[in-house]
Amino acid sequence: MKKKPTLMERLRAKKAQHSKTVFGFAWYTEEQWVHVKVSAVDPERFETTYSEWVDMAESTFENLRRAIGNPIKVNVDANELAAWCLVHGKRNNASARAEFVSYKLENNGR
Repeated sequence: MKKKPTLMERLRAKKAQHSKTVFGFAWYTEEQWVHVKVSAVDPERFETTYSEWVDMAESTFENLRRAIGNPIKVNVDANELAAWCLVHGKRNNASARAEFVSYKLENNGR
């Protein structure tokens, strides 16, 4: 009969698993943020100003870094996002933007 792992062993394993997880985080220049927001079907999901977005994004990125250890900033270009949405039959909404970031991360398009 196999011995059940201790709490510390389970925590170490969980931490090791998280250290291998790659998490893409959408990152915008001010110009691209404006273009993506204007073309979004859910602009209410965006902060009111780019400055507010930067504050939120930096805080969230740091929290993710502490929690999972390796979030990666993925630069989002509005035209590239629009083309990707068109090809994949998606609308520019939060879900599509997240899929786009994952796609870029998988294809090394940071």
